[in-house]
Amino acid sequence: MGKRQVVIIGGGASGMAAAIAAARQGARVTVLEHKDTLGKKILSTGNGRCNLTNLYQDPGCYRCSQPGFVQQVTGHFPVADTLKFFEGLGILTRDRNGYVYPFSEQASAVLDALVLELKALGVRVETGCSVRKTGRQEPFRKPEQAERREPSRNPAAGGFRVETDRSCFRADALVLAAGSKAAPATGSDGSGYELAERLGHRIIPPLPALVQLHCAGKIFKQVAGVRCQAQVTVRADGKALAEDTGELQLTDYGISGIPTFQVSRFASRALEQGKKVEAVVDFFPSWDKRELEGWMDARRKQFPYRKAGELMNGVLHKKLSAGLLREAGITLDRQVEEIPEGSWRRFDGSLKAFRVTVTKTSSFDKAQVCCGGIDTREVNGDTMESRLVPGLYLAGEILDVDGICGGYNLQWAWSSGYVAGRHAGGGV
Repeated sequence: MGKRQVVIIGGGASGMAAAIAAARQGARVTVLEHKDTLGKKILSTGNGRCNLTNLYQDPGCYRCSQPGFVQQVTGHFPVADTLKFFEGLGILTRDRNGYVYPFSEQASAVLDALVLELKALGVRVETGCSVRKTGRQEPFRKPEQAERREPSRNPAAGGFRVETDRSCFRADALVLAAGSKAAPATGSDGSGYELAERLGHRIIPPLPALVQLHCAGKIFKQVAGVRCQAQVTVRADGKALAEDTGELQLTDYGISGIPTFQVSRFASRALEQGKKVEAVVDFFPSWDKRELEGWMDARRKQFPYRKAGELMNGVLHKKLSAGLLREAGITLDRQVEEIPEGSWRRFDGSLKAFRVTVTKTSSFDKAQVCCGGIDTREVNGDTMESRLVPGLYLAGEILDVDGICGGYNLQWAWSSGYVAGRHAGGGV
């Protein structure tokens, strides 16, 4: 009997992990990648340094419509296995407060290590190769079975036929790791969703995640370029959905930066559902409202002779202070002591809860990942095999799983890819 044939659609992080795992099981593996090189998205991760994973793992670091699914999968290939995997590829790592990077801090080194292992294992790689169609092949049946139209005892016996713009490939097992729609320039153009749908899977509408938020208001033209520590809370129809604290970036269209990215997937989904979405920014997250108001009262008493535009010097960025003062109806060149108490209270309130309407997210081109994808209820979390199509395995961003910033999306790629490849290759 010949070697088990495994075809993997997608040559990104999860696809390469799957290919290595399947080949280590002794399977004959072919990777089909429609870009001209493998792993383009890896090169952009961690600002070119590749945040491989994170030592801190908590269910809240991943978002999925099926509770417990991610933990089920990562339990079969946890962070410790990821570190051992890359150590075996010759990658020495360094830990920066739980964030794990290659010691060289070069994403290209990670990609090179993966490609070198594919070569060492004899994995066939076809780049610049677009998949046109996938489907099941009819299993071989004896003539008497065919006459009686008896089904095969092994529903996966016929395997799969994969048609590309070059040729056709036969597979005993098929791994679909074609990515999402985020950052299409790196290869994630959403084509995998159509392939999954044709095979019978349900797609939860993919939307941009880890992405910027566009907000209404003239203030953003005034404060563009400001960076500051703040807490961002996303609310939909008055209900708080998520919050995060970190360095906020103010732009001419709205808000960006890590805390914005962390909560953006909730804004995406709420906007898609037609809800009214707000972002509430707290510029003093470590102080409670009463404490801040008391401090502001003392500051105004300390500097009653200053102009309003000068009051927050050394506290807030000058452009941000000016913008918030104007929003409160305060003229910048008036003396502090001349301004009514009500106007100051409005200003104080905006320091703790500056509310803006979110009109949209940036496009898929700007998104790091997507929320949505293949419904994970249709996937076996122990093997990554489809519950609908025996012999079909699913991995990576094509599934309805997205992580926060900090190495979590790559950990999902390594875990889901390796588990899928190990079982597709015939392992247990």
